[in-house]
Amino acid sequence: MASTFNGLEVAKRALHTQQAALYTTGHNISNANTEGYTRQRVNMQASSPYPPASRNRPEIPGQVGSGVEVGSVERIRDSFIDKQYRQENTKVGYYTSKAEMMSQMEDILNEPSDEGLAKTMDQFWESLEDLSVNPEDSGARSVVLERGKSVAETFQYLNSSLEGVRDNLRNEISVDNTEVNSLIDQISQLNGQIEKIEPHGYVPNDLYDKRDKLIDELSEYADIEVSYEPAGGNPSPLAQGNVTIKITEGLSSEVKLIDGATGDVNHFTVSTDNTTGDVDQISIGTNNFDPEDYNVNGKLKALIEGVGYTDGGNAVGEYKQMLTDLDTLAENFINEFNAVHQTGYSYNGDQNINFFSGSSASTIEVAIDDEFDIAAGNTDAQGDGENAVDLSNVYTEAGVINGDSSIKGYYESVIGKMGVNAEEANRMQSNSEVLKQQVQENRQSISSVSLDEEMTNLIQYQHAYNAAARNMTAVDEMLDRIINNMGLVGR
Repeated sequence: MASTFNGLEVAKRALHTQQAALYTTGHNISNANTEGYTRQRVNMQASSPYPPASRNRPEIPGQVGSGVEVGSVERIRDSFIDKQYRQENTKVGYYTSKAEMMSQMEDILNEPSDEGLAKTMDQFWESLEDLSVNPEDSGARSVVLERGKSVAETFQYLNSSLEGVRDNLRNEISVDNTEVNSLIDQISQLNGQIEKIEPHGYVPNDLYDKRDKLIDELSEYADIEVSYEPAGGNPSPLAQGNVTIKITEGLSSEVKLIDGATGDVNHFTVSTDNTTGDVDQISIGTNNFDPEDYNVNGKLKALIEGVGYTDGGNAVGEYKQMLTDLDTLAENFINEFNAVHQTGYSYNGDQNINFFSGSSASTIEVAIDDEFDIAAGNTDAQGDGENAVDLSNVYTEAGVINGDSSIKGYYESVIGKMGVNAEEANRMQSNSEVLKQQVQENRQSISSVSLDEEMTNLIQYQHAYNAAARNMTAVDEMLDRIINNMGLVGR
């Protein structure tokens, strides 16, 4: 037979178990607004019955229950949804950065507007047309000179502004590089803490939450794959183990950022060339990759593309490409305009005069100071404005750039391409944000704390606790009857 005091043990276990459930409910309620917290649940199970199977077991009909116990305290979390969320977070990191960069570029180029390069050049060509009609008018000549200076200043402004943003992007890469390495170190440190706890059979749910939150943050910067390595010892079936984080897509070979089995970590390093400002290498631990070979989606990839690099002699990346396009435009504009200007005659009959100097968007300047040095005529005859007509036609002359484009057509093509890229980045950012939000809502519906549900649980566990206490009182009264009120006859 079971012990007479078995009823007390059953009631005690019930009290302890319901108390654990109440504590866990209170923990959930306390962390209802804690970012990254996952609600926890006490899994109750019947404790081992009496008698256990053995050779010398008492001969009683069946086994007697011994009450309830806490089987485990687990987080309510779906690993598949976690993976989905991180994949979408990677896309959001990439396209948000892209959209912001393209927005800044559009603000700088400011097309179409009265302050953009297209309008400034239009005004320059119009002033040349006016000069062709009045080649002897010093006022018309002064306007051409000033409009030419405006064109040069606009080129210089666009170049310096784009280089300024490119500088900021390089700084952002440096800051994000540091942040990524900090996240890697923090996750590795949590691995170490978890590794000390799990072998003893405990499940450190709150440490898991901290680690998952950091992994979520890391997924913004790079497309990562997460797996787990057992920590050893005698762990609970719910123990996750040490996390291994690796990059399996977008590189020529798999690279581990964190090795859960060995504890090794590999840090990111994005290097830029001090002369050109281009990204020239991405290192992960001892693994080095050229920028054209780094195709890991995420914010870092977007920033690398924003700063740009050279692949096979070709400019790659939004800002690198735009600066190259502006230099191409400026160089061809300078050369073609000067070539026509040199064939003409100035007011004083001089030839072979360059109107512009320089060879790029950053170096273009007006080379003359005197408006009468403008070669408006095809002859040295006074009143000849034919060369001014030829100069105004430089803007639309076909084949000036790359053998097929005019100055005007080339710039329109550059602006059109920028607009398409900006629109695409905004569209993809919006789509990825929507998908990320949907996944986040799914995750919250499973893992977040519902105060209504917790209050219901609180009442349920409280009633069970009160009933267990009443059960213990009943057993105590029963034992009191046996101990104090039985066997008194004959005393």
